[in-house]
Amino acid sequence: MTASELAESLSDPEGRERMRIYRSVAIPASSVAAAIAFAMDQPANVDVAVDVDEIIVRPTAGRT
Repeated sequence: MTASELAESLSDPEGRERMRIYRSVAIPASSVAAAIAFAMDQPANVDVAVDVDEIIVRPTAGRT
């Protein structure tokens, strides 16, 4: 998930806190953009596991 201000727009205090916890490992939009730019910038003969219609970007926080 990408970091956003969504949690702050919730009117329910418990829901707002749950969303903050859920998004604690969110990826900043600038990091997602950098990952996409990296993948797009590679030469045609290099595969960075980018499908024609999909790039998977995952947070490293919380990995086991």
